[in-house]
Amino acid sequence: MIDETDRRLLRALQSDGRITNQDLAQRCNLSPAACHERFKRLRERGYITGFTALLDPEKLERALLIFVEILLDRTTGDVFEAFAAAVRSTPEILECHMVAGGFDYLIKARVQDMAAYRDFLGATLVNMPGVRETRTYAVLEEVKSTVALPI
Repeated sequence: MIDETDRRLLRALQSDGRITNQDLAQRCNLSPAACHERFKRLRERGYITGFTALLDPEKLERALLIFVEILLDRTTGDVFEAFAAAVRSTPEILECHMVAGGFDYLIKARVQDMAAYRDFLGATLVNMPGVRETRTYAVLEEVKSTVALPI
């Protein structure tokens, strides 16, 4: 279990993953040694799973954000496994979630533009194992996009 000091530490790291231990300790009202020990414990226990840089999709020719509903032709273990393996090897797909409801998976992907998406749909998505039907939703405006958890 974590306490409020750990939560302050995690909130600070979510807002700036490159913060120095000295600055993190000061922000969380800890000594640098205590801060380092808490950070180390949080990593060892899996509360902190890694660090990454957030990139600008437009500058990297990935401006079009799309969501795709995927309906499989069969919902059997082997189809689920084959589909998941195909998704994991497809770099355009940022997230893929198995969902309950009227379809099987929800995919979040980024491509350059609508022409690139048309190619991606025809050459990749519809040829993935078990895919029977897709529904695409192109994002017109990103109102909120965050990876920070509310802790």
